[in-house]
Amino acid sequence: MQFRDRRQAGRELAEVLRTRRDKGELPDPVVLALPRGGAAVAEEVARALDAPLDVLVVRKIGAPFQPEFGVGALVGDEDPLFDEDALGRLGLTERDLAVVVQRERTELHRRERLYREGRPAPELRGRTAIVVDDGLATGGTARAALRSLRRASPRRTVLAVPVGSPEAVSLLRPEADDVICLYQPAAFMAVGLWYDDFEQLTDADVLRALHTAAGR
Repeated sequence: MQFRDRRQAGRELAEVLRTRRDKGELPDPVVLALPRGGAAVAEEVARALDAPLDVLVVRKIGAPFQPEFGVGALVGDEDPLFDEDALGRLGLTERDLAVVVQRERTELHRRERLYREGRPAPELRGRTAIVVDDGLATGGTARAALRSLRRASPRRTVLAVPVGSPEAVSLLRPEADDVICLYQPAAFMAVGLWYDDFEQLTDADVLRALHTAAGR
């Protein structure tokens, strides 16, 4: 399965979620995008479910010598969630990553202020929180997002993505009430390989998706 772009992937994902909703499996849903990439997918999901759209900002903690290699993730002011196996393989300690954590926390707060525009985080108690991203590689950021959501006491937590590695999907199943992944290629490699158009989104793209959803 190859997706044309995030919007097409979002529409296909939305069809599956709409069926679940119609069966009563997603009561009172709130869609939470993991920006930036998840915003375009989540916009389509929120539209199909006629549900509010918001963001859950998570930042990957990359290895100092290879920033794209994630060794943990960060949500809000919570303690970082580290991948202890990855730290061990790389010979790193949490102290070694203190500067990276502080830099990512600063960027996280910048994005939260920009995207929320003074709005409080949505009330999730008793609702279905649907976390949406454009794909799962290691699953580190999604795991941090799902664990953070527990503190908001949603009725159900659902992780929904168009594509993901089988290993990441398996890792995340215990973290949510349901994990929906349309495609789990055995030779996964990277999320972007499963999209014809995987152009990086900007802050403006995220704001546009939020404004469009708010104006429905």
